[in-house]
Amino acid sequence: MKAAVIERVATWENFLAVLTLAVLAYAVAAVPNFATNFNLSQAIAGVSERALIVLPMVFLIIAREIDLSVASILALCSVVFGVLIQAGAPLGVAAVAVLAAGALAGAFNGALVTWFGLPSLVVTLGTMAMFRGIGYIILGSDSVNEFPDAFTDFGINTVGDSAIPWTIVPFLVLAPVFAIVLQWTAIGRRIYAVGGSPDAARYAGVKVDRIRLCLFVVSGVVCAIASIVFTARLANARADNAVGLELDVITIALLGGVNVFGGRGKLTGVLYALVLIATLRNVLGLRQIGGDAQGTVIGLLLILSLLLSTTAQRVYGVVAGWLRSAGSGGAGPGDPPLSTSNARERRK
Repeated sequence: MKAAVIERVATWENFLAVLTLAVLAYAVAAVPNFATNFNLSQAIAGVSERALIVLPMVFLIIAREIDLSVASILALCSVVFGVLIQAGAPLGVAAVAVLAAGALAGAFNGALVTWFGLPSLVVTLGTMAMFRGIGYIILGSDSVNEFPDAFTDFGINTVGDSAIPWTIVPFLVLAPVFAIVLQWTAIGRRIYAVGGSPDAARYAGVKVDRIRLCLFVVSGVVCAIASIVFTARLANARADNAVGLELDVITIALLGGVNVFGGRGKLTGVLYALVLIATLRNVLGLRQIGGDAQGTVIGLLLILSLLLSTTAQRVYGVVAGWLRSAGSGGAGPGDPPLSTSNARERRK
C-alpha cells in the first residue's frame, strides 16, 4: 500500500510541477517587473513557436523518432509565406500554401525514414541544412517585412486586456487535441506501442511505417503553423529565422519526462517543462543575462534533470522494494527490490 502511494506521488511530473511553481513564486516575489502584464505577455509570446513544435516532437520521440529539421521547416515556410505576401497573395491563400509546404517537407522526411529505412536522426540532420538552403535559394539574404495590418496585429496584440497574446492561441487550441489523441485514443496507444517495441507492434497488426510517416507530416504542418506565428510576431520573413530552435524544443520534451529511447512520456510533464524554461529565460533576461548564458543555464538544467531523474528512480526502487518486502515478507534482505518501472525494464 505504501509502495503504491509512493508510486503515484513520486513521479517526474509532480517534481516538475513543484519546481515550476517554486521558480514562478520566486520570480513573482523577487524579480522586479516580472508580474506585469507587459512582461508576462512578452514571455508567453516568446515561447509560442516552441510550444507548438514540441507537441508533434513529443509524439515522434515516443515513437522512437526525432526531427532535427523543425526550425529549418519553420524558416522555409516563413520564406514561402513572405514571398507570397510580397507577390500580392491574400493572407488565406498564403496560409494554405504554407501549410502545404510544411506537409510536403514533413512527408519528405517521413518517406526517407519509412520507405528507405534510414534513421531519422541522420535524415533530419541532412534536411535541416537542405530546407534552410532552399529558403536561401528562394529569398537569398533578403527579408520580407511588409505585411497586412491584420497580420501584424495578430503578432503583437493580446486577447482583450489580458496578458495572453494571440500568438499563443494556436497552441492553446492544439494542445488539448494532442493530449486527447495521445492519452485517450487507439492512435495514441499505437504510438506508445511503436516506441515500446516496433517489431512487437508490427506483429500485433500496427501499421508502424504509416504511423511514422503521418507523425512526420503532422510535424511539418505544425511547423508551418509555427512559421506563421513567428513571422507575425517579428513581422519578418527570412531564411535564417529560428536558428537553434530545434535544440530548445528537444530540451523541453526531454525535460518534460519523454523517454529518449521511446515508449514513455506525457504532455503534462512537457507543459510544466515549457513553463519552467519560459520563466527561467524571462527571469534571466530581466536580470540582464544574455542569450548565450541563458543557453548554458538551460543546457545545465537538462543535464541535471536527467541525472536527478536517474538517481530518483534508483532511490525509489530501493525504497519501494523495501516497503514491499516489509509488508509482505516475500523478499529477503539479499533480494534486489524493483520498482514497477524497473521491473518492466528487467522483463524487456
